[in-house]
Amino acid sequence: MNPLLHALRELGGSGTNEEINSKVTAIMGLSDSQLEVIHNPDRSSQTEVEYRLHWARTFLKKYGLIDNSARGVWSLTAKGKEIGQVDPMAVKRFVRAQQHAQRESEAEGDPEEEAGVEVSWKEELLNELLRMDPSAFERLVQRVLRESGFIQVEVTGRSGDGGMTARE
Repeated sequence: MNPLLHALRELGGSGTNEEINSKVTAIMGLSDSQLEVIHNPDRSSQTEVEYRLHWARTFLKKYGLIDNSARGVWSLTAKGKEIGQVDPMAVKRFVRAQQHAQRESEAEGDPEEEAGVEVSWKEELLNELLRMDPSAFERLVQRVLRESGFIQVEVTGRSGDGGMTARE
């Protein structure tokens, strides 16, 4: 879980599964032989590393540190940006307790309560964009490019640097 969080930070706060997997592999210094181990050869060709990273993303999402879009781009949440490291066992306990409480709630038939008054999303978005720090705006553009299908999107982060680079 911690190498995954580290990888997302190094990727500028967001990344695709492929980018995250590559970055985690580099951070952990995994060998080719470790990367070739298949998790369950009878069921799929998914490697053990891919399998474990899948579950790490699932648990970190439920814990509220990362989120993903329909396009498969994962990003750090505000909470995820603040936290340095996690105790993986504490994350697992939290998620399991949450799942248990949800099952109990569903068994009792408790309807979920809807939250407050709806705010104009366009106004909220415009106000947020106008208040953004330039580096935060670059990370947002990076995320939008990834959501649009670009890969290997890099923010150089310097004034007069010629902007960002990406491959389609």
